[in-house]
Amino acid sequence: MKKIEDYGIRIPEILLPKNVDINTWSVIACDQYTQDKEYWKKAAEKTKGKPSTLNLILPEVYLNDEDKPERIKNIRSVMQSYIDSGVFADPKKCLVYLERKTAYGRTRKGLVAQIDLETYEWKPFSKANIRATEATIVDRIPPRMEIRKGAPLELPHIMLLVNDKKDLLIGGAKRITSAKETLYEGELMNNGGSIKGWEISSDEELLVINEAINKIAEENTTSDGSTFLFAVGDGNHSLATAKAVWDEYKTKLEKDGVSADVINNSPVRYALIEIVNIYDTGLTFEPIHRVIFNIDSEGLVKTLAEKLNGKIIEVSNQEELAEHVKNSWADFGFDYIDGNGQQKYVLLKTEIKELAVARLQPEIDEFLKVAPPLHICKGDVCKMVKPEIDYIHGSDEVLKLGTQQFATGILLPPIAKDSFFDTINSRGPLPRKSFSMGEADEKRFYLECKKLF
Repeated sequence: MKKIEDYGIRIPEILLPKNVDINTWSVIACDQYTQDKEYWKKAAEKTKGKPSTLNLILPEVYLNDEDKPERIKNIRSVMQSYIDSGVFADPKKCLVYLERKTAYGRTRKGLVAQIDLETYEWKPFSKANIRATEATIVDRIPPRMEIRKGAPLELPHIMLLVNDKKDLLIGGAKRITSAKETLYEGELMNNGGSIKGWEISSDEELLVINEAINKIAEENTTSDGSTFLFAVGDGNHSLATAKAVWDEYKTKLEKDGVSADVINNSPVRYALIEIVNIYDTGLTFEPIHRVIFNIDSEGLVKTLAEKLNGKIIEVSNQEELAEHVKNSWADFGFDYIDGNGQQKYVLLKTEIKELAVARLQPEIDEFLKVAPPLHICKGDVCKMVKPEIDYIHGSDEVLKLGTQQFATGILLPPIAKDSFFDTINSRGPLPRKSFSMGEADEKRFYLECKKLF
């Protein structure tokens, strides 16, 4: 029987805060609420003067702000101060089984571990143990590398899916921790629900995990001998960034003549993640919706209808639009203010048979390539503004943005997860930002840390 290390899984040394309220320590993943600075301002107010992971991350809503270098510098300073001042308890070499109850009444179970970045690949049609589920935008990696390079700490919001129909791994973790006291538990901020975690560290406990991984690997090994063990469910670009940082750092270490043993055991080689069973009943697959700014909304809808051979139907309100899209396979909803200043809710019905987003996104990309800048006036100031696209978790946020002038909200239908692994294995990664695991408030919250540089 192989060891879990043979599959790219390692036991991390986890850092947890001592005597700190989870409600203020733990904050939602940095790639959420990317158009909502008010959310992050409220989080800052709630955590002011208290140790918090908010002080250790750069919310992506600020990624393009001019003060980004200063923010990154401050983040690293705070990381080191937390290490030096005793914010953290002594590190625990363990896995963590967790249960996350969300505000929607769902309970998602997971296993926190670290993975060897040498066993992961984001490039299409990879045969690595750990593979990307969505197309990686290479241009998005360098800005995120700036944040990770040289950072004293790592905080994970990456979630890996495991194709485990028998629930051997996470179910096994639940069984072996059922009689144990929790390692941590508490309420999460801003409608985030609650979380509990249990330590897995004894030889007997790790043997259960090891046996489960071997059985899952056997069931997910193809005729060519490759094993598709994990698919990146959340944090595709974060994991690609971790890989890029490690590749760069490894090259430097090799150039400096560092021993193979030091290289193999470098903390930078490993990334903290949470493993989730794709068949977990508490895990929902939600589409990631689109909002396009500074475009001719009516022209976009008309073009997409022609390209996708669809039928345009106007509906009366947000609720009707959202409900129809939610219960469809390949229909899309559009929310925008037309040229006459009227709010419009438009349904685009299609007969697409394959994954809907795989057909939609390329057509949006083509439209944006040729779309001219929009002439926008605010008060006495007029300027030409280029189109921009953003990816939004949660239909409510999309519909809210669609009521703003010069913004077009696009609702996408849900994604079935039954054939998910087979689709990735046969077709390669899906278009970028194809799906989300749960609503925005159900995303992973930062809690566990490990030392990095």
